[in-house]
Amino acid sequence: MPIKLTFGEFFKEKRIGLKKTLRQFCAENKLDPGNISRLERGVMLPPQGSDKLEEYARYLHIKKGSDDWYNFFDLAAVEAGRIPEELLSDPKVAASLPILFRTLRGKKISEKKLDELVEMIRRA
Repeated sequence: MPIKLTFGEFFKEKRIGLKKTLRQFCAENKLDPGNISRLERGVMLPPQGSDKLEEYARYLHIKKGSDDWYNFFDLAAVEAGRIPEELLSDPKVAASLPILFRTLRGKKISEKKLDELVEMIRRA
């Protein structure tokens, strides 16, 4: 079963993976430790601007186009209650989203079934 992280947890996990304390990471990247702490703890919403997200991804050594890259941006969008922009840029996918939402609302789906659906979509 996939581990579900928040944006802040993912951010912190990546920072720790660099073997950096919060203060070291912030000092090296000229970031405010208070804001990054709030971000990691989920007290502050992730930024929604792609420029700022790309900047953070660069500091965290997240490779553009990798699974971590998309996960980073998707978590930021979802926490703000938004659909990731890449999904909306494909007219066929965007047109299918309301059907998916109605289906999920109309019938409660187990977490296991939802995870299976996600895996099936990933393989497609």
